[in-house]
Amino acid sequence: MISGRSYKLLLFLLLPLFASPSFAQIQSDAFIEKLLKKHPERFSEILRNPEKYQIQILYTRIDRNKKNEPHFTTHAYRLNQDQYFYPASTVKLPAVALAFEKLNKLGIDKYTPMLTGADRPEQTAVTKDSTSENGLPSVAHYAKKILLASDNDAFNRLYEFIGQQELNDSLHKKGYKNTRIMHRLESNIGLENNRYTNPVRFEKDGKLVYEQPANYSSKEFQAPAPVLAGKGFMKDGQLVNEPFDFTAKNNFPLEEQHRMLKSLFFPDQVPANQRFNLTEDDYQFMYRYMSQFPVETDFPANYTEDYYDGYVKFLMFGATKTRLPRHIRLFNKSGDAYGFLLDNAYIADFEKGIEFMLTAVIYCNEDGIFNDDQYEYDTVGLPFMANLGKTIFDYELTRKRSVRPDLNRFEVEYDK
Repeated sequence: MISGRSYKLLLFLLLPLFASPSFAQIQSDAFIEKLLKKHPERFSEILRNPEKYQIQILYTRIDRNKKNEPHFTTHAYRLNQDQYFYPASTVKLPAVALAFEKLNKLGIDKYTPMLTGADRPEQTAVTKDSTSENGLPSVAHYAKKILLASDNDAFNRLYEFIGQQELNDSLHKKGYKNTRIMHRLESNIGLENNRYTNPVRFEKDGKLVYEQPANYSSKEFQAPAPVLAGKGFMKDGQLVNEPFDFTAKNNFPLEEQHRMLKSLFFPDQVPANQRFNLTEDDYQFMYRYMSQFPVETDFPANYTEDYYDGYVKFLMFGATKTRLPRHIRLFNKSGDAYGFLLDNAYIADFEKGIEFMLTAVIYCNEDGIFNDDQYEYDTVGLPFMANLGKTIFDYELTRKRSVRPDLNRFEVEYDK
């Protein structure tokens, strides 16, 4: 007789065999693999064991015509929407975009102080922020902390402002059908408690601008089938020899991450119903803080002391602590958790006139045990990300372009 947990695991393993043929299990072409094989010193181990490292890559080449209109050519390596990976902090990018979109709908400026209440024991209130210039929290400051340093609490506050159901429904309406954002980060309050979000109010000069009551998602957002991975996990200091259950964890497939990046950087090139309702100032804000180095930041002031140039810059730079060139910018959102390392970036070299989009994930968990803090980020993941970015960049340096791109839209002014 098959136990309930064994049945779930069996169902998860067999699910791809019964998936609808309209959803391709793996879409790929030979371009990226051929490029990687030209650099065995960088990728030989990875290419020998791509299944072990669960690598997925999307690279989009961008060519402009004389009107500076972009044309996109996308190459994929081992793309598979049914191969689950934990998206970690990459879910913060849609949260920033949707928070700005919601403010625009409400007619509220993103710098307006946002005060968060607490209606339930597991919730916490926020009425001050010592890291902001005026000492008050706001959507703009939370977004800045997310894009500059991947702040988890800042994401949680935007999650609470948007609301779980509105967040997911909005993404699904824009075509991100397989994305699920179901929980706060670094918070172990459980799936049900994450359906509840805090009351929020906006005040300016002591006057109430908008008040939003506490909310509850009437819909359940979790994987349609069990998602189990690995061979064990740590719980309360003890090893549990069972696969780890990701069924109630966030999901953000690589293709949807890459497509969202295109929507944010080239909104005119995607269907209107897939765009975010953002102002030009919103776009410029996102471009600025996705690419700005922490040392170029006025507030939070501690970013000049505690964070280095390559912080959360995985592709090309591998989170290096050395000073990075200022003419190359990664407009990115990266993440790492449970042994999964990801980065999603529009990359531009303003001196050489180079631009491309690159999104990748690699699994760095040699022992297959989750929550043991034994992940090979430094020895496997970050070197891979740096080498991948450099390899694509080197290819971009050598390929011919009929027109040099005008990248003025993305040359933003930094804090300092």
